[in-house]
Amino acid sequence: MILVEGETPGPGIDLGFGPAVLSRPWEEASELLRVFVPRPTAAFSRRDALRPGFARAVEAARYFGFTPLIRPQGGQLAAYHSGSIVIDHVRLTSSGEIALRDRLQSNAELHVAALQSFGLDLRIGALPGEYCPGEFSVNLAGIVKVSGSAQRTTKNGWLLSTVVQVLGSESLRQVLSACHDALGYPFDPDTVGTLADLDPGIEADAVRSRLIGAYPITGRRAMSDVPPDVHSKAEELARLATPC
Repeated sequence: MILVEGETPGPGIDLGFGPAVLSRPWEEASELLRVFVPRPTAAFSRRDALRPGFARAVEAARYFGFTPLIRPQGGQLAAYHSGSIVIDHVRLTSSGEIALRDRLQSNAELHVAALQSFGLDLRIGALPGEYCPGEFSVNLAGIVKVSGSAQRTTKNGWLLSTVVQVLGSESLRQVLSACHDALGYPFDPDTVGTLADLDPGIEADAVRSRLIGAYPITGRRAMSDVPPDVHSKAEELARLATPC
C-alpha cells in the first residue's frame, strides 16, 4: 500500500484524485491511501443534484464558505473543512473480493479501532436524522455523527472515501442545515458533531497520524510522483464536479 502525501491545487482535485486513480490505474500502486486535511467543501451526490432545491443548496454552501462539488460516489450531501480528515483508500483489482456492505463495515471497524486509544465512546450505526445516513456511520456516544463513508466501484477496483470530523462542529452544522433545508431532506442538526465536542484537547494532526497508522503502509510517494495522466484525469473530474 502506497501512501500519497502532499496538497493538490484545490477541493475539486481532492475530490477527483481517487476516482482518477481508478480510471487511470497507476501500475506502481495497486493499493493507494491518501489521508489529508481538506479545504471547506460541500460534497453533493448525483442524487442531490436532481433535487428541485439543488441550486439553492449550492448557493447556501457558497454563502457559508464551502466549495460545492458533485462527487461520483453515492450517498447524500456531506460537508467537511480544515477541522476534518479525509481518507481516500483505492484498491485496483479485477475481482469483486468482498461485498460492498462488508467493505463498509470493515472500514468503519478499522477507523473505530484506530481512534479508541483517544478514550472516546465511538459506536457504529446511523443516528435518526443524521446527514448522509448510513448503516456504518460512526457516532460519538450515540449523540452525534463524527464519521461517514461512501464508496465507488468500477471494473478496475474500488474507492472508499471517509470523512472524520475532528473540530469545528458549528460551521458544519450551519452549512448542512441550510443545504438540507434547500434539498428538502429530513435532518436533525443536533446530530452534527466532532470528536472535539467530547474531547476539546484533541488535535487533527494526532487523529491523522493515528488513522495512517491503522493501515499497512509499504511505501510513500509525493503528489508530484503521481503520473501525469492521473493528474490530468483528476483535473477533468474536478471540472465535471463543479455545478454550473
